Amino acid sequence: MINCIGLDISKKLIAVHIPINKVDIEIENSVKSIKSLYSKLKKIYKKQIDDLIFIFEPTGNYSFTLTKFCNEKKIKCFLINPKQFSNFAKALGQRNKTDLIDAQVLSKAIHLAKEKEIKVPYIDKTVEELKELISYYKFTSKSTIKLINQLEAISVKDGNKYMINDLKKSIKNSKLKEQEILSRIKDIINLDKKLKKGYNNIKSLTGIGEVGAIVLLHLFIKYPDANQRQIASLTGLDPIEKTSGTSIHKKTKISKAGSRVYRGSLFMGVMSAIRFDENFKFLFDRLKEKGKHTTVSQIAVMRKMIIIAHSLYKNDKQYDKEFYKKACGIQE
Repeated sequence: MINCIGLDISKKLIAVHIPINKVDIEIENSVKSIKSLYSKLKKIYKKQIDDLIFIFEPTGNYSFTLTKFCNEKKIKCFLINPKQFSNFAKALGQRNKTDLIDAQVLSKAIHLAKEKEIKVPYIDKTVEELKELISYYKFTSKSTIKLINQLEAISVKDGNKYMINDLKKSIKNSKLKEQEILSRIKDIINLDKKLKKGYNNIKSLTGIGEVGAIVLLHLFIKYPDANQRQIASLTGLDPIEKTSGTSIHKKTKISKAGSRVYRGSLFMGVMSAIRFDENFKFLFDRLKEKGKHTTVSQIAVMRKMIIIAHSLYKNDKQYDKEFYKKACGIQE
């Protein structure tokens, strides 16, 4: 494990544990500091430098600089799931929690890695660009909703006319910005034949609109090797059960481990699918007949929609209601 470098990443700093000489340091989360760290590691590890494995949690934008550097320098990494790391720390009996201690624990987490998980990170520029634009779209949409709520609160009591007019203008501009961002996203998709096909195949599924098709396309190209079970997990729709002995029997819930953007973008689509598609209506009604709560039934339909959308993308097919009857339980 002396070649496993633990790195705990925060917004401004990276805590680093170098196990070969048991050194703990903190560096700035910047390209310059990471380059300096790598030069130091070269002097320490010499001929073993190519055997190094960087272990860290993928923390979105904060870890991007390090990930990009590892990609350029062909440094093998193990990107550990935050929950997996948390459980590992508890299993080691590590009660104290500081950035440097986390870096020490990360350096020992190599035992959790499967062989295929230790690799040079791959960065797809299209995926990153779509991710940024999707985040910007969600941010703009939230701003629009806040403005609408503010307008309603003032209008209901016949409030200040200047504020009402100004809010109306702001709402109009915010909605135009949403459409502009969507247009930019679709321009990127339309420039790539494979992405365009995938987008159209996903959008052919009942209930999947523009935004839903875009976020699912991003998910599928980001994790090209994921299977159906893993895709459900990445959206946070995988069920988790908590039972232990005779005393602990909690209701099964979804993990919510994945990004909220997938679940949020598809919620209204589920309503449409249940109403207009016989396959999803059958699935929803069957679950309701079994006594399942409405929300639980809707989540099950959402999970099925995502799995079918993944199948359409992987197999380059348009949605066919007849073909997917069996998948939804209509045909045995």
